[in-house]
Amino acid sequence: MKLKTLSVAMILATVPMTGAFAAAMDRTGQSISAFLQPGNYAEAGLSVLDADVSGKDADGNNTGDMASSYHSASAALKIQATDNISVGLLFDQPFGAKAEYNTGDHNFSSVNPITSVKEGTSAEVTTENLTLLLGFQPNANWNFYAGPVWQQAKGEVHLRGLAYGGLGAGAYNANMKNDDAWGWAAGVAYQIPEIALKASLTYRSEIKHELSSNENTARNISIGGFDGVTEVTTPQSVNLDLQTGIMENTVAFANVRWVNWDGFSITPPLFGQNVPNASLVEYNKDQWTINTGVGRKFTEKWSGTVSVGWDSGAGNPVTTLGPTEGYWSLGLGAQFSPASNYFIQGGVKYFWLGDAQGLTAIENNVGQFKDNHAIGYGLKFGYKF
Repeated sequence: MKLKTLSVAMILATVPMTGAFAAAMDRTGQSISAFLQPGNYAEAGLSVLDADVSGKDADGNNTGDMASSYHSASAALKIQATDNISVGLLFDQPFGAKAEYNTGDHNFSSVNPITSVKEGTSAEVTTENLTLLLGFQPNANWNFYAGPVWQQAKGEVHLRGLAYGGLGAGAYNANMKNDDAWGWAAGVAYQIPEIALKASLTYRSEIKHELSSNENTARNISIGGFDGVTEVTTPQSVNLDLQTGIMENTVAFANVRWVNWDGFSITPPLFGQNVPNASLVEYNKDQWTINTGVGRKFTEKWSGTVSVGWDSGAGNPVTTLGPTEGYWSLGLGAQFSPASNYFIQGGVKYFWLGDAQGLTAIENNVGQFKDNHAIGYGLKFGYKF
């Protein structure tokens, strides 16, 4: 069986790989598919995920939807410098979290004792990555690659209400300022273009950050709070990507991702002093994600994919700042190629988010979160030159 050159593989990389809160703080799946494109190639993409996550607190009150929608940008440039050497620069926003409780629920919101203004619990953590890869292709089949990864990270947290009553009468703030740090990535890829066979295995190292932090509670907000350093290590990961032709103009594909979340924690120093042997955020299980599907080229200009996904989550019970445990997903994608050297991809993915028990460092059980879902949208532009 000899297949025509296909352009349909991995279209759903345009849609978020994970759901909000579905597997710790994993957002993008950290694909390097752009670097493995033939010849010179550039792309830019944007994905949006809108989650609906709600539950009941320990008193049986509805929490309301605490999941804020978010968007994630990506871009890549790959240059085939010689027949044997390639260079790639990849940008993504791999890890993050965004949560907000605004219902007036007394477990997650309170009247600020300083301002007398009604406030709710909220949190946002963001990261940005630049990955520089240098690839060596000894022949048409093999590609060995490695390079440095530069990462920025920052976070802001506001805890309110009875669920966090041990932290200054239920009012705690932390501003973890932007920090830059370095890691690395390496991998190997194998392909047989004639049958649309591609396989790649990519490792990314952990990256250690020291974030300058300002914290305060109701007890010390009037004197400017407490300045310190919060140590955070974003996790190492491994991606296995597979694709093969199964009939003319049709491919099957799969992605398996492992992320080492077990032992991950965020513990600002003042928080640690007030709540010994606890963390603001922590996970106790590694994440496994599997995404598999079929892509088909219908005409010279149109192709599409369908995929299903599963995610293990990163442990249960979980923090109330991300109270779901894994997911199942179903995705659809389409690609339009007006000319042979550029294309537009779009996709949508629906997530059934796993039920979870929400915990805080102050109380053992503050809520049950069930029957939640999310929907993601993605758009990508690619150009071959």
